[in-house]
Amino acid sequence: MEAIEELAVQPCTSSLYLRPFRLSYRQNGTKKFWDFMRTHDSVSILIFNTSRECFVVVKQFRPAVYMCEIERHHPQVFENQDKESFSSLENPLPAVVGVTYELCAGIVDKPGLSLEEIACEEVLEECGYRVSIADLRRITSYRSGVGVTGSRQTLFYAEVNDQMRTSEGGGQPEEGELIEVVEIPLGESMKFAYDETFPKTMGVIFSFMWFHSNIAPKLPKK
Repeated sequence: MEAIEELAVQPCTSSLYLRPFRLSYRQNGTKKFWDFMRTHDSVSILIFNTSRECFVVVKQFRPAVYMCEIERHHPQVFENQDKESFSSLENPLPAVVGVTYELCAGIVDKPGLSLEEIACEEVLEECGYRVSIADLRRITSYRSGVGVTGSRQTLFYAEVNDQMRTSEGGGQPEEGELIEVVEIPLGESMKFAYDETFPKTMGVIFSFMWFHSNIAPKLPKK
């Protein structure tokens, strides 16, 4: 996962996933504009393995996170952003600075499938557990990246056990996915959530808090 080589930054003139726009408008008599990006909505799934009382999350390299760290250490990388091409990164940072812990998730890009069906597919592909729609509990939906994308993410909860695991998961290599499945013991989950040495998404923190408020009190006492 961390064998990142031959890095080079270049302008993005077209994308299957991102579309940049500028909105001009008048608000309370003042003329304004705002640049934004249209992207897909998404689903995410908080997975709890009842066999071992642990959360199942994923770990993967995120280029956007990596490049934020690159710019923090080497701000000159983006100074020539209006040119047709950028120079290669001669002294890249270790790839680990771009690795994050996340909930199992996926974009909503299949018009024929419901959010629940897409969520079930993602749990199987990324984490290796076969769940049905009946196994899902919808927690809530919310807006992410409100200043840039405004896309909607819908969060589900699924309980699994060891018998429901049919593969190692890891995503779809043919689509460029390289995902590591990680288990977070229930008893260590809130410490993990607030430990900044483990870069993670807000979805992980929020869903762990939700679990401890709504599910943990109902678990059988040991």
